[in-house]
Amino acid sequence: MHVGRPPRGSDLAARGMTADAESPRVFEAWKGSNIFFLQGRFMFGPDVRSLFLTIFLIVAPVSIFCVFVARKLMDEFSSTLGIPVMVIAVLFTLYDLILLLVTSGRDPGIVPRNAHPPEAEIFEDNSEVGGARTPQLRLPRTKDVNVNGMTVKVKYCDTCLLFRPPRCSHCSICNNCVERFDHHCPWVGQCIGLRNYRFFYMFVFSTTLLCLYVFGFSWVCIVKIRNAKQISLWRAMTKTPASIVLIIYIFISVWFVGGLSVFHLYLMSTNQTTYENFRYRYDQRANPYNRGVVENFKEIFFTSIPPSKNKFRARVPREQEYQQLTIGGGFMSPNMGRSVGDIEMGRKPVTWDELRAVTQAGDLEGGLSSRNMVDDKDSELGEVSPDLRREFLSTRGVEVQAALHHRRSSWGRGGSWETMPEVRAVASAMWETSRIGSGSGSRSMSAANL
Repeated sequence: MHVGRPPRGSDLAARGMTADAESPRVFEAWKGSNIFFLQGRFMFGPDVRSLFLTIFLIVAPVSIFCVFVARKLMDEFSSTLGIPVMVIAVLFTLYDLILLLVTSGRDPGIVPRNAHPPEAEIFEDNSEVGGARTPQLRLPRTKDVNVNGMTVKVKYCDTCLLFRPPRCSHCSICNNCVERFDHHCPWVGQCIGLRNYRFFYMFVFSTTLLCLYVFGFSWVCIVKIRNAKQISLWRAMTKTPASIVLIIYIFISVWFVGGLSVFHLYLMSTNQTTYENFRYRYDQRANPYNRGVVENFKEIFFTSIPPSKNKFRARVPREQEYQQLTIGGGFMSPNMGRSVGDIEMGRKPVTWDELRAVTQAGDLEGGLSSRNMVDDKDSELGEVSPDLRREFLSTRGVEVQAALHHRRSSWGRGGSWETMPEVRAVASAMWETSRIGSGSGSRSMSAANL
C-alpha cells in the first residue's frame, strides 16, 4: 500500500541534483489523497476502509442464506431446488463484488494537474507603488465553452492550476479534479466519474437484484415449511428464524439500493450527474447534455471508456525550474479579492484581503524585531538627498511587491504564506524610514513657525 502525498521541495531538489538517481513513479509523488496498491495498479480513495464494511454487508447475509435457507431447501425438500438456488446466490455475489472492486479500484477520470498556471489573459492596472500604477496579470475566474450549441461556463481550479473541462469538478475528499464528476461515494471509497460510473450503476443494480433474490427465496422457504407441516404461517416462521432475519434486513436495505437504482436510472435518462442535479436543477433550465433517452443510455453503456490520463507506474519527468516572468507587476489568481473557498472544495471561505492583512501584520512584527538593522540603514540614508531617498524607497517597494506577488502566486501549490526574511527586512526599513522622515519633517516645520 502506498499513500500519495506531495513530495517535499528538498526531496525534489536532491533528486534533481543527483544525476544517477532514479526518479520516483507517478503514484509515489501523487499530490492527491488517494491510496495505491500493487505498485500503482489499483487506486482507491482515502476512505478505502469503508470498502470492507460494504463487503461485509453483502457477504454476511448471503452466507446466512446459503447455510440456513438454501441448505434447508436442499435437505428437507428437493436437491433439484436447493443446489441451483445456492449456486446462483454464490455466483451472483461474486459478480457483485467484482463490480464493487472495479468501481473502487480504478481511476474515475482524474484530470492531471498543471505544473504552473496557464497564461494570464487580463491586465488590471490596480497596483500603486511609489505613486505610479503598475499592470497586474490576472486569469479570468470562468471561461465560456460551447457545448451542443449552448454556452457553458467552466471554472478555474486554484489547486490543480487549470480550467476544468465541462462537467468536471474538484473532489474535496480525494483532492482531484474528476471528469463528469457525479459524487464521492463513501460506500465504495472512491469518486464516481467518467471512467467508473457505468460500473457503479451496475454494482448498485446488481445489489438490488441480489437483495430481491434472497428476499424471495426466504419467503419460499417459509411457505415450503408451512405446506409440508400443515401449520400456520406464523408457526412456519418460527421454524426458520434465519429467514425472518434476512427478510427484515433486506426489507430495510432494499429501500436504499433500490431507491438509488431508480434515482440513477432517472439521471441517466436525462443525462445528468448527481452533482448537476442538486446544483444546477436542469428541470428548471435547459440541459446542454441531454440528447434523448436512447442516446443518453447509449452514451453510458455502449460507448468505449476513455483511457486514463494518468500513467501511475510511469517515471516522473525531471522537473525543470519554473520562473514566472513579470514586468513591473506580478501574477494574480482569478480569486484575488474573492473568497478562496469553493463549494466543490469544502473549505472555509477566506478572503485574500484577510490573508494580505496577516502578511502585513507579520511584516510590522518583523520590523519591530529588527530595529538595530533599520537604524543602520537609516543612518546610511541620512546624508542622502531627498530625491535619492525617494528613488531608493521606490526601488525597494518594487522589490517588496514582486516578492509578495511571487508568494501569492505559489499559494495553493504547496507554498506557505509566511513572509520571507528579506521581504520583512525591506518592509521594516521602509516603515521605519517613512516614520522617521515624517517625524523630522514635522519638527522642522514647528521650528520654522517659531
